[in-house]
Amino acid sequence: QVQLVESGGGLVQAGGSLRLSCTASGNIGSILAMGWYRQAPGKQRELVATIASGGSTNYADSVKGRFTISRDSPKNTVYLQMNNLNFEDTAVYYCNADRWYSSRQYNSWGRGTQVTVSS
Repeated sequence: QVQLVESGGGLVQAGGSLRLSCTASGNIGSILAMGWYRQAPGKQRELVATIASGGSTNYADSVKGRFTISRDSPKNTVYLQMNNLNFEDTAVYYCNADRWYSSRQYNSWGRGTQVTVSS
């Protein structure tokens, strides 16, 4: 069993910044990639950013240039630095981890952290 615990969400004014953190614990095995997804009310969950074990990153077009994903591998922690936030960034942000454990690949989700951007 793996637990992903997110933190850092909150209320921020448009143009402001927040930094999300997600730490994996438990029978992690080998993490292949970690990432952030978000879900706004009435919308489907969408990819925000991912970072692979080798360090390569991928971003949604809507956040490129504003968000930065990074990772502290020894701590099994992934971060999302969010700058110049706007109202459309309001959503629940979920941490995700792809991992290899006991000869199988697993995908795990955190419970989410709310980010609210006020105008």
